[in-house]
Amino acid sequence: MSASAQYSSALSAHGLSAGYTQGAPVLRGVSLDVAAGEMLAIVGPNGSGKSTLLRVLGGTMRPWEGSVELEGRPLHSIERRALARQVATVAQENSVAFRFTVLEIVLMGRAPHLGAFRFESRQDLEIAQAALDRFDLLPLAHRHIEELSGGERKRVFLARALTQEPSVMLLDEPTAFLDLKHVVGIFKRFRELATSRGLAVVATLHDLNAAAAYADRVMLLKAGQVVGYGSPAEVLTETNLRSVYETEIRVGKDPVTSQLTILPLHHVR
Repeated sequence: MSASAQYSSALSAHGLSAGYTQGAPVLRGVSLDVAAGEMLAIVGPNGSGKSTLLRVLGGTMRPWEGSVELEGRPLHSIERRALARQVATVAQENSVAFRFTVLEIVLMGRAPHLGAFRFESRQDLEIAQAALDRFDLLPLAHRHIEELSGGERKRVFLARALTQEPSVMLLDEPTAFLDLKHVVGIFKRFRELATSRGLAVVATLHDLNAAAAYADRVMLLKAGQVVGYGSPAEVLTETNLRSVYETEIRVGKDPVTSQLTILPLHHVR
């Protein structure tokens, strides 16, 4: 049984249209439904609207048309602190204004759970340390963020999002800057969280093979419109991918694992 069959809807959107300049929509009529415990990959070329869709789903950008619901409630009706307890977002680029340590940054994820003038408790520290451990960051806990590599910084902000203990995570290119070992580890960890906690994960990805390997469902965007939405096998077809990426692409199956494999033909020797 798939994760999406076990749990109820966590996040849904209906007929979203949005943009930055009036009359020039970036999204056009996008609808989706993500179940608790499900991983949805949003794929498409640069400029297809992936990051904009995440902003609308996270409530930092209001759609021109359409609506977003979080566990059946209109997103715009949820108070900001309450929303931060339920939805965690990790952007492509994350900056820090001051010289914080890794542990201090990860502890910031507890902020939505703290009242006014309340300091972190032992439980908050334990939650942060568990997130550090899950992302192999405990040895770096007392290092300053500016001392870390791009891949290490990415894992710090993923750990901070996890420390929020959200029901929905919105991840914009979560494996950017990561080496192959940590790419595999990141997806394994999110799959475990989806299964064990019912966490709904929505991630934009450039890596089509990662989307095929780890996502329950895939949304394929082109110029802000949905070209395909369904299982990886249903969406990541040669016909769909040729249309969206405007290049010859071969879709096959790994002879050992039977996993979908996607390869641009101009890379074949």
